[in-house]
Amino acid sequence: MGEHWNVRKRELRTTSGLVACQNWLAAEAGAAVLARGGNAMDAAVTTALTLSVVEPWLSGIGGGGFLLHADGATGAVDTLDFNVRASRNIDPADYQIVPGRDGDWFDWPQVREDRNLIGYGSICIPGAVAGLAEALQRFGTISFTEALQPAIEHARNGLVLDWYTVLCLAMDAEGLGRFPASAALFLKDGRAPRVQELGEVRTIPMPRKAAMLERLAAAGARDFYEGEIARTLVAELNAGGCPIDRAELSAYAPEWRAPIKAEYRGLEVYAMPGLSGGPTMLEALGELDTTLTAEGPLSGRAALAFARAIRRASERRLKTLGHASDESCTTHVSVVDRNGNMVSLTNTLLSRFGSKVVLPSLDLLTNNGMMWFDPRPGQPNSIAPGVKPLANMCPIVAIKDGRPKLALGAAGGRQIMPAVTQILSYVAAFGMSLEEAMHAPRIDASGVQIKVNDNARPDVAARLGEEFPVEIVADTLYPVKFAVPSAVLRDGTENVGMAHPNHPWAAVRAEGA
Repeated sequence: MGEHWNVRKRELRTTSGLVACQNWLAAEAGAAVLARGGNAMDAAVTTALTLSVVEPWLSGIGGGGFLLHADGATGAVDTLDFNVRASRNIDPADYQIVPGRDGDWFDWPQVREDRNLIGYGSICIPGAVAGLAEALQRFGTISFTEALQPAIEHARNGLVLDWYTVLCLAMDAEGLGRFPASAALFLKDGRAPRVQELGEVRTIPMPRKAAMLERLAAAGARDFYEGEIARTLVAELNAGGCPIDRAELSAYAPEWRAPIKAEYRGLEVYAMPGLSGGPTMLEALGELDTTLTAEGPLSGRAALAFARAIRRASERRLKTLGHASDESCTTHVSVVDRNGNMVSLTNTLLSRFGSKVVLPSLDLLTNNGMMWFDPRPGQPNSIAPGVKPLANMCPIVAIKDGRPKLALGAAGGRQIMPAVTQILSYVAAFGMSLEEAMHAPRIDASGVQIKVNDNARPDVAARLGEEFPVEIVADTLYPVKFAVPSAVLRDGTENVGMAHPNHPWAAVRAEGA
């Protein structure tokens, strides 16, 4: 016998500012900044820093990301690339391809000992600290020190061992157990800790992480790249075999870039340029602008239009930009303040718990950015020294009548772009509310088989099956099948926020609530 649960979350409407993300503690930290008079960027950076502590397996200061900022008064959009970068000292020959494929649409080759997926050989130069500090300096009103305070407090108090935290630790206990510092921090006798008993509050203390964050608050963000933290970071990376050196860490800088945009159903949709999911999404939207029918957003015909557009755009992405693995785990933050400024920010360690390596003196989880490179030589996205990989992240903002209308993004690796494309279309092309759009069944066209939500109408799988292999699956908490989105929207004088219904701690919080 099986159980079927109907989970429902409500959108939040208010005239004040909103933060939507994957963890309610982080959303509350960002909303508190808004309540003190901070703006959207203040709240977004504070939220992202807090997420690195309260949900460390998905994102953190050991990773990187992208963000878009939209000015509430002018509608001007700026983008910041703070993604990870490969060390200049890597040797592509160290990532030897071995027989075997992952069997998916992209025919992804395997690397000996999974060197590009786990361990010190998978680590790239992290960009999160530099990027968040740079964004705050340009568009924020608070200091980086103030933005760090909630993260420091949570690190002092420790990671709460609720049922979801224990589940996430159990999923990756084997990988974490390979590295002594990781096992010491997150595991007990080589296994995930037990969930707390009734009335008992248990935590994983993080004193070294708290000390690192306190050092950043006192010395500034550049200490991570040039100072005391940098010295410790490089020494412990090198001790494990990662070749990142002091000079290249010190030279890391995020990049402000002009956004790319497309007109779509009355909106100007802005996305990240270059090595992101943005160009592929805009290409898919260009096709959908003419192929989506008026039959209805949840119909078989609409699903077929989504599948065709997403698959065609993704195929061109592989031929021109290379390809990325589908095991990414990220966090996305969407923020709107009382003045209509918006931020769409995605940050990632790539895989869950990143490389699985915790640096012992810092309690710092590190990324596995090498996973995003194509191990085959001679490809557009091949492993190479000193370059950035092709990322799946796809944060967007949409402008209507010269003002920010929507900030949207998701976590979920290759699932991100299909999810963002469909939710945007549900709102822009079919007039759904955010709540309706987030609850509506989606397809995922990022692999060999088209995954169809088992809550979709029967004609969806039937229509898709005429052209593609189809798999009907549940929209489960784990493994994630249709990404984990969050969004905020401006509706007249009101702000609207919505978080992913199936993620247990995803939430929207309003300033002063």
